[in-house]
Parts: sequence; structure tokens; C-alpha cells
Amino acid sequence: MSSAAAVSTPRTAPQGRDLTLDLARVTCVLLVVFVHILFTGVGRAPGGSLLIERTVEAQPWFTAASWVANIMPLFFVVGGYAARAGWRSAVARGESADVFVRVRLLRLARPALALFVFLTAALGAARLIGLDPALVDVVAIGIGSPLWFLAAYMIVQALAPTMMGLHERHGMHVLIVLLAGAVVIDTLRFTVVGGMLAIQPIAGTGYGLGQELFGIPNIVFVWLFAQQLGFFLFDGWFAARRGWQLMLLIAAGYAALWGLVSLGGYSWNMLGNQWPPTTAMVMLAVVQASALTLLRRPLTALMRTRAAQGAVFLIGSRLMTIYLWHLPVIMILIGIHLLLPLPLPAPGSPAWWWTRPLFLLVVLGAVWALSLWLVRFEKTPPAGVARHPSAGATVAAVLLFVTPVVGITAYGLDFPLAAAALIGTAAALRLMSTTRSAVR
Repeated sequence: MSSAAAVSTPRTAPQGRDLTLDLARVTCVLLVVFVHILFTGVGRAPGGSLLIERTVEAQPWFTAASWVANIMPLFFVVGGYAARAGWRSAVARGESADVFVRVRLLRLARPALALFVFLTAALGAARLIGLDPALVDVVAIGIGSPLWFLAAYMIVQALAPTMMGLHERHGMHVLIVLLAGAVVIDTLRFTVVGGMLAIQPIAGTGYGLGQELFGIPNIVFVWLFAQQLGFFLFDGWFAARRGWQLMLLIAAGYAALWGLVSLGGYSWNMLGNQWPPTTAMVMLAVVQASALTLLRRPLTALMRTRAAQGAVFLIGSRLMTIYLWHLPVIMILIGIHLLLPLPLPAPGSPAWWWTRPLFLLVVLGAVWALSLWLVRFEKTPPAGVARHPSAGATVAAVLLFVTPVVGITAYGLDFPLAAAALIGTAAALRLMSTTRSAVR
């Protein structure tokens, strides 16, 4: 999208569209970028060796801050709202659930393909030139850490038409079933697998059995719960609540979260409950859906301004590029910094903290420059005649896309898994291809 287009967008925003949801989505992505900048503490040890640490995680206030700053459940709530709105439009156009899923797969897989090409080439080159495997692993695992979102979001979006049907027929009962499923999986993982069977977490190397693998089914239960809340948000259930009722939901959500993590097994740090997702994310989803509704009036006022609308639509047009590429860009910029004769503040020092906002602007600028070419992958090809029109092809494409990404999330990014993700994504896009390849 050009700057001129961004300025004119406010006049042509779709009627009835809740722009506060676009603002929430953009804000969440920018917050993710900034948090990852705070995680990447790179400097030199007294002996001159390279030091890489997760600086912000060592701060005494970080665990408490994670109860507010981990906004990933809100992504799925907003995604549920968008899916319900999109499904209604699709039904009005006479489109099937299969077409609905295909479009969402393309929106995720096309931007991911370019990233997997880069990661496979970079990790392959690192092997060929003999870079220190330990250093490569640290960097690669960090870069691969946000990719879980691709698999989780694709799974829940693929199930969205079915879940909307259940929502319309059974309402709150669906939430109860999903919550119960999440609790059962957590109990199996922490009490049976981790406790009775004493299976340890996945080791830092290899592809062995680990306790986390037994929590993977909660990708479905936990994130479908958050998406289901988005359906209620779209239907106006949260908007119909009074302010004190929303504040009570927030308080109850945090109280339930406190009680949950006190049981053992769960992490007090909310990032520790993000993969595999635990019931703690369910509680945060309720809190964040309620808080978003409580803030709707000031957010709506903000989104009436041309400046806010222009910024949100402009950044939103490159949202997947920013999410997928910000960590590789962070690592590349840090590498360039290490090679140049420039001051390098020690991680955690006052100078390091004060330069983080400046580094955020540099990262966003670099990603923006990269997006001028990569944005083409965020555009969904125009509708055409599908080469493989069966529902089975769509299911196969979804599995080809998400399975290697789940592997990356479970074991960490490395060359074999990057190559598997590249092959799986390319195969998924091939199955989703049409006879018309023009990109609008």
C-alpha cells in the first residue's frame, strides 16, 4: 500500500467495520516486536567473547509484567471476530467453508514461504561455512520462537466454520467443553506424564520424547476457546455487559489465573504457558477480551482520527511481514553492529535500556524497507478455478503447512526442520493453486 493510499483509506473504510480491532491487532504486533528486542541482549563479556542473554526475562518485575504484556490470546480473540465477520460475508457470496479455509491458508502460507526460503538458505550456508553450531542454535531457536503462531492460528481458522456452527447452536456450552478439554490435557501433561511417568521436558538437542509434546493438543482447546470468545465479541455479548461487569470479569479472570498457577506445573511467567498453551491462556483470553471492550470508547475515538486510521491501515497491510521478519532483522542488525566500530552497551545497563526505543525504530524501518518487496506475498491471489478442488486437498494442505511448524516450535529451528517447513509450505500452496496466478 502506498502512502497516498494510506491517507485516503479512512474515507473508504468498510461500513460497519470495527476499527478498534485493527488497532488492537497492530498494537499487539508492535508490542511483540518490542518485547523481542528486550529479549535480545547482545554484548561482550570481559574476556571479549560474545554474550547473548534474554535480558528482560532476568528482571525481577518481568513475571508480573507478563500477566499484562503477553497479548497473544488477544490475537486469537480478534481473529475469531474477524473470522465471524468474514464467514458471514462468504456465506452471503455463496462461498463454501472449503473456500473460506483456502483463503486463510494462502494468507498465512504465502508470507511464510519467503521466510522459510531465507531460513533454509541461511542455516544451510551456516553449515557449509562451519559456523559455531552452538551459536547458530542460539540464534536460530530465537528466530524460530514466534513461528508457533502460524500453526496455531491456521488450525483454529481452519476449524472456524465448524466452530461457528457449534457457537450458533450451543453458545456458552462450547466454551465449557473447550475449557474442560484444556484442563484434561494439562492434568495429563503435568500430573500423569510429568509426575507419575516422570517424563522430563524436551532436551536442548535432538528430537526425543518430552513432556511438552503431550500438551500439543491444547493448541486446539486453548486457542479455539480464545477464538470462540471472538465470536461472542462479534455478537455483542461483551458490549452488552456494563462496565462493572467487565471489570468483574477481569478480576475473576486474574483470580482464576492466580489460583491455577499456584497448583504447580504451570509457570508464573505467562510466556512459559504459551507453548504448549495451557489453561492459563484461557484465563488471559477472558481478561483481554473484557479489557478490550472496556477500552472500546476511547479506542473508537482515537480511530476516528485520520492519522490513527492511516497508520493502522498502512502497518496492517504488512502485518504478517512485520511479525515473521522482525526477529531475523533484529539478529542481522545486531550482527552488523558487532562488525562496526560502534559503542555496544552492555545488556541490562542504563545505556542499553535507553537505546531500546531507538533500536525499535531502526528495526521497524528495516522491516518496512524489506516489506516493499515482501508485501506482495501478503496479497491473496484473485479467485480462480482450483486445480485441486476437493476438501481432502485442503485438509492435506493445512497439515503439510502446520506439521513442520509444530516441529520447529517443539524442538527449535534447525536446518532439517526449516527445509521441511519450506517443502511443506510449497506443497500446500501448490495444492491451493488455481488456474489464474495473477496477484492483485
